[in-house]
Amino acid sequence: MTLSYDMTGEGPAVVLLHSSVCDRRMWDAQFEALADAGHRVVRCDFRGFGRSPVAEGAYTDAEDVLELMDALGIEQAALVGSSFGGRVALFAAARSPERVTALALLCAAPLPGHEPSAELVAFDERETELFEAGDLAGAADWNVRTWLGPDADGATRDAVHRMQLHAFEVQTAAEEAVEQEGAPFVLSGTKVTELPDLSGIKAPCLAVSGAHDLPDFGQAAARIPALLPQARHTELPWAGHLPGLERPDEITALLTGFLAEHRAPCGA
Repeated sequence: MTLSYDMTGEGPAVVLLHSSVCDRRMWDAQFEALADAGHRVVRCDFRGFGRSPVAEGAYTDAEDVLELMDALGIEQAALVGSSFGGRVALFAAARSPERVTALALLCAAPLPGHEPSAELVAFDERETELFEAGDLAGAADWNVRTWLGPDADGATRDAVHRMQLHAFEVQTAAEEAVEQEGAPFVLSGTKVTELPDLSGIKAPCLAVSGAHDLPDFGQAAARIPALLPQARHTELPWAGHLPGLERPDEITALLTGFLAEHRAPCGA
């Protein structure tokens, strides 16, 4: 299966991987800007998000990303991932390190083995309560209030609510089809329970965290330089969990500068 995607621009490839709170539309501000900076830019929807349907068999999101690169003839790319997409980027780099020229991880999800904070446990419990009550709109609102920092405006909050609610509706419908009709849907990728081997990753990495985010994600970002030889951690004092949506121009400039600093050959 090929994930639903958009592509624009020419030059070294950059693949944008979205948070599980959103879909590929979260990159609207960066998509054309990175192309204007001289990149071939791809953004995709993971299965069950945006326009990518749920799966009918076992899969991993990292393998999906690498298969999409194959389908598009992209031998190497820089991977930019937000939250869940950041962890997918790291897993894809661990699987095929020679194909990843750079990593930019924006508030990436913690790696396997992380002990969740009380704040994250409380978030999960409340979200589960809303799901069990059938209040998908309320669950989407809970995600918006949790994951967007103070600089996000009303239009951004509305956009994230729409993206998250759409994913909840698609995934809930698939879950009901499995329960009622025995439909062959798989609602999430194969879970990785152990830390993958990261020793082959030599690509430069920028790990970003937000001061207004839940502590789990700052801890995860701070851990990256100890795991990768060319990684550095930057905390944004103004940011929540989705800085690319909260201050899009600043994140576009940050990514453009990082990718320029570590620009791959044009044929990659």
